[in-house]
Amino acid sequence: MMSEGERMEKQDSLQPIVLERQKFDLDDIREMHTLYIENYPIIYILHQDKETKSRPKAYIGQTVHVHNRMRDHLKNQARKDLTDALFIGHQTFNQSATFNIETNLINYFIADNQFSLQNVSQTANLSMHNYYQKSLYDDDLFEDIWESLRREGLAKETTDNLKNRDIYKLSPFKTLSEPQRALKENILDYCKRVMQDIHQEKAVKKKVYVIHGEAGTGKSVILSSLFNTLQEEARQSHSVLAGTKNFLLVNHSEMLKTYQQISESLPYLKKKDFAKPTPFINNQKIEQADIVLIDEGHLLLSQADPYNNFNGENQLDAIMDKAKVAVLIFDEKQYLKVKSKWQSDDLKAILKKYDADEFHLTDQFRMNASPVVMNWVNDFVGQKVTPLPPSDDHFEFKIFDDPIAFKDYIYQKNADKGLSRIVSTFDFAHKKNGDVYLVDEAGINLPWNTTDSKVTWSERPETINEVGSIYTVQGFDLNYVGIVLGPSIDYDFKTERLTIDPSKYQDTGGYSGANRFASHKEAMAAKEQIILNSINVLMKRGIYGLAIYAVNDNLKRKLQKMKVEAMQDDI
Repeated sequence: MMSEGERMEKQDSLQPIVLERQKFDLDDIREMHTLYIENYPIIYILHQDKETKSRPKAYIGQTVHVHNRMRDHLKNQARKDLTDALFIGHQTFNQSATFNIETNLINYFIADNQFSLQNVSQTANLSMHNYYQKSLYDDDLFEDIWESLRREGLAKETTDNLKNRDIYKLSPFKTLSEPQRALKENILDYCKRVMQDIHQEKAVKKKVYVIHGEAGTGKSVILSSLFNTLQEEARQSHSVLAGTKNFLLVNHSEMLKTYQQISESLPYLKKKDFAKPTPFINNQKIEQADIVLIDEGHLLLSQADPYNNFNGENQLDAIMDKAKVAVLIFDEKQYLKVKSKWQSDDLKAILKKYDADEFHLTDQFRMNASPVVMNWVNDFVGQKVTPLPPSDDHFEFKIFDDPIAFKDYIYQKNADKGLSRIVSTFDFAHKKNGDVYLVDEAGINLPWNTTDSKVTWSERPETINEVGSIYTVQGFDLNYVGIVLGPSIDYDFKTERLTIDPSKYQDTGGYSGANRFASHKEAMAAKEQIILNSINVLMKRGIYGLAIYAVNDNLKRKLQKMKVEAMQDDI
């Protein structure tokens, strides 16, 4: 029960925010005398007129000395094109709150994509921390501020819509946890030391920094923040990184779209800074690079693949032929093709050519699931089907044997929360010939995903009526995910194990290169692992819930039996 003092403090926090508009010039700034603007910490937005610019510029900041800060901005040549200022105040503002609101506004402005921001990366160096009444500032007060900005014409979409956008989730300004921040700073210092040694003409061996982490451990967020800081420092004449030529490589077209969208909103990121590995390797205009970040490094080719225009021995060495430093994200449980299978000994042998450092991320940032649910998923991927974990207030775990009920569940979650989609293992035919191919025609009866759009698949409203593949959703979040376990996945009641039949898996390109293995047994094991890896990735997409529908009868019966047992245990 809330005390009288707490009730009064909450009432204070819900008082109206104060907005003051001024022209961004010295005379108008001098005229500011509004209470809670002049005498308190404030938020401010400096911007160009949206009516006169197709892509207006803006700068978001916070200060406790508004007049001094504005004088500094007016002297800054980078701000000379900004014409208007909006000041935001509140009687309860403190500097912890305004720092946090500033960061949130930058993230939402990037996702809203209405302005090209002049902000650089200093705010992103702040790590996640709590302060008094943080939830009230984050929820109630920030929502009031954002709605005021929408009324003022500075914002367009609602916060609910923006939270579901991938460019919001991958924003370089996302607040990092303390371990994430420490890792980012460690890598940044690592890169600076290397470049300093090179400038001093010391003999420097090429460097590889490997970040190990399973799905949902926040690897991509760290890379996004790190790359923005690298590119900022590359353009600062006083930095040891000044003039460095850096790149961020991604393996999926959907992820490339997201990073390129982010680059439209930030001053130091350019679309040309982002590429897929093979085009980067084959681009003769890029003879040398300094620092190369590689997201989803476990998807790099570990052997030649002439069909996809790669003729080298492996893509890591090919990248290092150009780079001085590589930062590699790696999860051995996420490779999806035999030709991307990195034997642990192979990777170790390659890393011995370079000075290599490694770091292991362990905290789960995507799924709001309990350890019991995470253990169940990990056991399932390990082919053990254990008693079902319960749902709780933070994460729903559902089993369905009826395809209509399964689809309706995801449809309803999408209507309620947004960003909820059906995905499937690659057990149903699909070709890139323009024809429509259905997933589980006798049950789910929905088409495979389309990808011919600049907008990522899960953010397009019409894709609620499609089924996403592993190649569409790897690396992305969903609020709720419904996974179809196709014909290659079944259950053996005698051995009490999940069974995998690679002959029924339809991603035949995933098996290309299997002849590299010394025996048929090794090749089959690699194919089975690809299917298990795809289950692992698909099951770990949902933030708030996971629903499972199995096509094969044995697995369907096993899951339903456990569902009944779990319900009886709850009685």
